[in-house]
Amino acid sequence: MRLPPNTARRFGLLLAGLAAAAATSLAGAAASSPAASIYATALANPERSDKDRTRDARDRPADVLAFAGFRPGMRIADLFGGGGYYSEILAYVVGPKGKVLLVNNAPYAAFAAEDQAVRFKDGRLPQIERQVVANEDLKLGRQKLDGALFVMSYHDLYFYDKDNFPKIDAGQFLEQVRRALKPGGRLLVVDHVAAAGSGSSAAGTLHRIDEDFATKDIESHGFRLVGKYDGLRNSGDDHSKLVFDPAVRGHTDRFVHVYRRL
Repeated sequence: MRLPPNTARRFGLLLAGLAAAAATSLAGAAASSPAASIYATALANPERSDKDRTRDARDRPADVLAFAGFRPGMRIADLFGGGGYYSEILAYVVGPKGKVLLVNNAPYAAFAAEDQAVRFKDGRLPQIERQVVANEDLKLGRQKLDGALFVMSYHDLYFYDKDNFPKIDAGQFLEQVRRALKPGGRLLVVDHVAAAGSGSSAAGTLHRIDEDFATKDIESHGFRLVGKYDGLRNSGDDHSKLVFDPAVRGHTDRFVHVYRRL
């Protein structure tokens, strides 16, 4: 039976609305499920520092990691994870049967040296394996990872400073990440939003990246965007300021994407 055009259009809109409602319901159910308690428990671990707990309020890591679906027993790489804030939380999430790789290049390692000295003092967090690697050889292996994440560091694939941060071949870097993930593995990307249509140009000036550019870039390397989380959005950020500007530091407009490795 062929429906009249107006009826077909209304029917299509109804189906789209029902699908959206179902997706919202499923997301809410996942966040409130018993499994979600592993993230709250990780944040409540008494070994965590006051400095990290202060950061929790602005970064909402329990919600972000629950959205990504990282679970006990997984092997996860924290890419350009700096001082290891997320690595420590993930170590508590994946537990003794899992593994966290904290992966930095030389500039990131130098920048984060003081934070790492405190975090890993006296042999803390032995389940985190720290690596300082060359950009072109991340030493992640093939299909070894269940998950990976860039938290406010994906844009640095397009950052360059001739004295302090060598140019990265972003495509080759992302291909290494894809090869390291098992089929179906998850890639979490959190980053500062740049002006629409700016591509990667703001990475070198504002430490931001255009959200649509990020999606197209990452999907072109064997990933598919499977979800967005809006809990770190800030409509008051007009995307024109350096992320370290006191007016926006700590509360920039951030996108949160989860990709599936094809």
